[in-house]
Amino acid sequence: MSTIQITLPDGSAREVPTGTTAAQVAAQIGPRLAKDALVARADGELVDLSQPLTHNAKLAILTPKDPDAVQVFRHSAAHLLAAAVLELYPNVKLGIGPPIENGFFYEFVRDQPFTPEDLEKIEAKMHELAAKDLPNERKLIPKPEAVELYRKSNQQFKCELVEEKAVEPMVSFYTTGKFIDFCRGPHIPSTGRIKAFKLMNVAGAYWKGDEKNPQMQRIYGACFVEQKDLDDYLHKLEEAKRRDHRKLGTELDLFSIQDEAGPGLIFWHPKGALIRRQMEDWLRAELIRRGYDLVYTPHIMRLDLWKTSGHANFYRENMFGPIEVEKADYQLKPMNCPGHILIFKSHLRSYRELPVRLAELGTVYRYERSGVLHGLLRVRGFTQDDAHIFCMPDQIEKEIQDCVEFAWEVLRVFGFSEYVVELSGGDPAHPEVYAGTREDWKRAEDALTNTLNRMNVPFKYIPGEAAFYGPKIDVKLVDAIGRPWQLTTVQFDFNLPRRFNLEYVGEDGSRHQPLMVHRALWGSVERFFGVLIEHYAGAFPAWLAPVQVSVLPVSGKFEDYAKKVTQQLKDAGFRVHLDDRNEKLQAKIRDAQLEKIPYMLILGGKEAEAGTISVRHRSKGDLGPRPIDQFVSDLRQEIDSHAIQ
Repeated sequence: MSTIQITLPDGSAREVPTGTTAAQVAAQIGPRLAKDALVARADGELVDLSQPLTHNAKLAILTPKDPDAVQVFRHSAAHLLAAAVLELYPNVKLGIGPPIENGFFYEFVRDQPFTPEDLEKIEAKMHELAAKDLPNERKLIPKPEAVELYRKSNQQFKCELVEEKAVEPMVSFYTTGKFIDFCRGPHIPSTGRIKAFKLMNVAGAYWKGDEKNPQMQRIYGACFVEQKDLDDYLHKLEEAKRRDHRKLGTELDLFSIQDEAGPGLIFWHPKGALIRRQMEDWLRAELIRRGYDLVYTPHIMRLDLWKTSGHANFYRENMFGPIEVEKADYQLKPMNCPGHILIFKSHLRSYRELPVRLAELGTVYRYERSGVLHGLLRVRGFTQDDAHIFCMPDQIEKEIQDCVEFAWEVLRVFGFSEYVVELSGGDPAHPEVYAGTREDWKRAEDALTNTLNRMNVPFKYIPGEAAFYGPKIDVKLVDAIGRPWQLTTVQFDFNLPRRFNLEYVGEDGSRHQPLMVHRALWGSVERFFGVLIEHYAGAFPAWLAPVQVSVLPVSGKFEDYAKKVTQQLKDAGFRVHLDDRNEKLQAKIRDAQLEKIPYMLILGGKEAEAGTISVRHRSKGDLGPRPIDQFVSDLRQEIDSHAIQ
């Protein structure tokens, strides 16, 4: 009997008969591994546990601890969904069914829309099929036979996929009970492991993402290997609904989007505008402290400027159409960079002036499709906390480091302790979508990489995610319920200085081209505000809260004392609301809690007589009586230190 050598991840090797499966190797290693195994990796390629091994190979048995194995698990759940739908609704037409983050989806064409009741029936059928522990078996079918199989069953979309994507004479299919699907796999051995799933919703989708194609119904499901992980995920979803900034924005009267004005355009109400002012005041003071100069640039400029910058070519699909003014085309600005460049270029700079750091809270306009607009997080008009740094080559890494350290300070002050960092590079396979030479890109990526390494910042390199004009560092903060948000960007740009012929006079007396860094810390005021709402569930720390203190007299008899306390707090610079309604105290406390006001001051006979206040905190409850001066001092310290409770 012939044998092959299998090398395991720990470096050990064993000889096994040719044709041994990965499942059999797992059983030899130990019963625990055999029980947990979902899929295998042979010489770097994912394979079924049942696939015979025919040559020497490096083999890894993957369990739920491996993300690739979990994605295979979710792919098998998508097949289980399709099998259940076909049993209940035999006339549906099938599209595709891939795994996605936290679950899977499958696309169907059906004359009637799927209802919530349908999803319940489908989910029950999935559990029924899973309990039968149906094997997922791979079959190879000649391509003409595969095409005919789908023609006979009137599955035109699957037929189209086989004709387009099957390149080998033999086509890979997987069966799950009666269900058969064109799929290269791999899959977990059988359906018995698939227990922790829930069908979530139905959404419309065009076949192959093309709006000219037929519309399909995409059923989404959440799926995890263990029930506790599914329960945690569903709990997070419920918590996310509770924190939804669109819901809280209405309840707390912070902002709105008005149909009469158009989608994606934000109206800041007084309370939201007050929070925005606190945010911007802090940022402007910090910018000045860090050596930035504040500028303002027009919202509309000649289209020729955007041709020079390259936006008119590389970014056209995200720009509103030009506006004709006196037979010249003007453009609403999608970015602030050209305006800052013109300020830098307004006179010839000396090397002694560099670096020049120009910062602006600049409003820009981008054409986002209506389908992707989402509250404050995806809009058409927004204000970027934008800055552009013009510097010499020997200054670039320090400037990038200063930007990253600035980002850390933003996270700290606004209450975020976790983050992840990504370095987005170009795609060497598609240089035509980027400006600049390969040498430019290498120099830029090296500068960003060197800076992060010197700072000992762990990061993930992602090719193909850079902007057209240069690579970038992205900082994703993690909110109170563990969700990452893309906000901070530090971007290298060697393209615009060249396009605009920027120059400075060097120490040698000759002219040189500066390097340029784009930097946005919040991403945009709107997006960051939306994240703050969800992070705090609307209960902002005292320094940001639109109303910091609510004064609650127990009855009308103590209204004069309440007015005196209110004025004393206002004179101290606090944002105070006097609730002098003819309501019971409990109703006033309830309303202040619903408005998420940090502090409530209860004033009755004892307090009026002693000249004190009884303090209540929205989350800590009753804090007891204290002198007004002490409360003022404590609250002032809390606000000035930007304390996060």
